[in-house]
Amino acid sequence: MRRLWLLWGRLFYGFSRIALPLALRLAGSLKIEHADRVPLDGGVVIVANHAALVDPILVCAAAPRRLRPIAKRELFETPLIGWTVWLYGAFPVRRHSGDLGALRAGRNHLRAGRAVLVHPEGTRSPDGRLTPGLPGSAVMALLGGAPIVPCAVTGTSPIKGPRSILRALMTRSLSIRVVFGEPFDLDEGRPTAERAEVATDLIMRRIAELMPEEYRGAYGPDSEGQLVVARHRADDAPE
Repeated sequence: MRRLWLLWGRLFYGFSRIALPLALRLAGSLKIEHADRVPLDGGVVIVANHAALVDPILVCAAAPRRLRPIAKRELFETPLIGWTVWLYGAFPVRRHSGDLGALRAGRNHLRAGRAVLVHPEGTRSPDGRLTPGLPGSAVMALLGGAPIVPCAVTGTSPIKGPRSILRALMTRSLSIRVVFGEPFDLDEGRPTAERAEVATDLIMRRIAELMPEEYRGAYGPDSEGQLVVARHRADDAPE
């Protein structure tokens, strides 16, 4: 049964990698830049902004290797959607709670040489502009000893649901861009609250550098020299 489940997961993942980019190109334009910056082997954390429900699937489709997304636990408890995220290989997190189980799962994926996708903002931005990041992605990277690849997605904010997709298909009004940044490493050491906050600010600014200035939000020019982070329980990280 497990083998059948894994097979269905691979088929579903492969289908979505083809179907979603095709649909978005039919609805306007889709540009994917510097996907070759994603290491093809070994553990790596992909960190991306989050403006629309399609963003995790889109980043997975744009990356040259399979990613393991982290998704809010409520999705796994929703009929049909829950089966979909399981098939996609995602693993759950309790948002805004310093979920130790999710941190351990992410660490284990990284140590096993897998790529993990995290949206550090923790939820969708209402207008596509960056909001303060949570420390989970930094803690996960520190625990797993993995490099980080920033990714910026712009142009997906108008996608609010099936109706907006149909409207975009009719008007070809979407202009979407996915760009990957250069990999970077965090300093080794235990992820204390202070270190996690500094690392989170760095992660979010690396994402911001890939975005037009009007989308940088909390990490725009006015925030230079400031530590911008949504604080919660980084000291509770597992050993």
